[in-house]
Amino acid sequence: MAFRHDNRRAYPDFFNAPVPNWGDDRPGLMIVGLAPGLKGANRTGRPFTGDYAGDLLYATLGKFGLASGHYKQRPDDGLRLDGVLIVNAVRCVPPQNKPTPEEIRTCRDFLAESIEVHTPRAFLALGRIAHDSLLSALGEKRSAYPFAHGAEHILSSGTVLFDSYHCSRYNTNTGVLTTTMFEDVVGRAARLIAT
Repeated sequence: MAFRHDNRRAYPDFFNAPVPNWGDDRPGLMIVGLAPGLKGANRTGRPFTGDYAGDLLYATLGKFGLASGHYKQRPDDGLRLDGVLIVNAVRCVPPQNKPTPEEIRTCRDFLAESIEVHTPRAFLALGRIAHDSLLSALGEKRSAYPFAHGAEHILSSGTVLFDSYHCSRYNTNTGVLTTTMFEDVVGRAARLIAT
């Protein structure tokens, strides 16, 4: 809480609040991210908007017909998601971009509610924290579905979970995640929800 209050003072023009879900209300695919970035979604109020992770994510969604319009790092850019809803495992920007276990647990109810309301056919978890929080929200055993980039899990409900490393600048700059690797996972998810 203190971190959020400090941000409100330091950045009075930022959104600085829990970032809501964004996208299609009837999604075939629910993308689960980590948390809002301080100068990305925390600034703009829209997931993955205003930082590098959004550049890669939205370009890739567009390539596979899951987004239309042009992403310009602003919530009024006219971008639209088609068949996709983006949610975060943690809804508020965490200090040093590292959510605490308490924040993750607190926000899990919002994630579970989003899943129940929107009932997607597939999930794409961006990173281990998103993967683990999603499984907990679904009541699944984490040990039954280990996180690995490119993994594809059929959950007990029959819903499919795709895993990817997070599309952060750090992961792409260090070569942990390449555009090709990310496109492979998103492309498989897009093909699944199109059938």
